[in-house]
Amino acid sequence: MAFLARLKQGFGTTFSFFADSWAELKKVRWPSRKELTSYSLIVFFTVIAVTIYFWLLDIGISELVQLIV
Repeated sequence: MAFLARLKQGFGTTFSFFADSWAELKKVRWPSRKELTSYSLIVFFTVIAVTIYFWLLDIGISELVQLIV
């Protein structure tokens, strides 16, 4: 009997978790299509810029190592 009580309690907390999660998702302010596009472009170009920066840094360090060796 105690097993069934624990099982019921476990499922109760699981269902409660999903109900609470769904309630919180309803409170979220989702970005508009324009905002989403803008944010995505900013992230894309930032990743490209950081990639180019580290690529140039890698080339510079490689050249420095070649001069030393």
